[in-house]
Amino acid sequence: LSPSAAGAQGATATGDAPLTQAQRRALLLDPTRPFWRTQAPDTVRLDMETSEGTMVLELIREWAPNGVDRFYNLARAGFFDDTRFYRVIMFYIAQFGHPASPAVGAAWRQRKLRPDSVRASNVRGTLTYAQFNPRDRAHTLFINLNDNVSLDSSGFAPIGRVIEGMDVADRLNTAYGELPSSPAPLGNPRRFYAESNRFLDKEYPELDRIVSIR
Repeated sequence: LSPSAAGAQGATATGDAPLTQAQRRALLLDPTRPFWRTQAPDTVRLDMETSEGTMVLELIREWAPNGVDRFYNLARAGFFDDTRFYRVIMFYIAQFGHPASPAVGAAWRQRKLRPDSVRASNVRGTLTYAQFNPRDRAHTLFINLNDNVSLDSSGFAPIGRVIEGMDVADRLNTAYGELPSSPAPLGNPRRFYAESNRFLDKEYPELDRIVSIR
């Protein structure tokens, strides 16, 4: 549903016409547009093409309607295209969702989601928003690489799961661990947010990436 595979051939909110590259960028830079309020179907299947292969994701709106609607709309607008798995910790999580463009990141950083109650457990393969508390979810998510059920009691609400390709998730590069997103002095948050891909690719060139989600 995103414009990923065909470049500018993405769907609009109604599906009536494709988005040009310029229209897609304008959309990503303006989170207030009606496009972003589109409700997702009850179940959505998405192909996440990565540098290690393709995973098939299944979003389940009954689990977390606010979270699913946000991910669905971000994906169909191409928000995740050419982004990095920037925090991958062996036997724990693979985190993504830091946008390729610093300008897009600035537009979305404070667009917080309403909380969803925890209706599914953070077992291996589930997809969940990163958060400090349930009210600060925005656009970064992780795939659980292990059964992390201790996250349930902290309000981490899964929005879906990997239904094909968990071997791909297991192959993601864990060499950098927490470093790319760490606070100073281990990391460089200013550059992380101000430069996005340019910083990550220079300092952590072996990070795996998302080619597209469609």
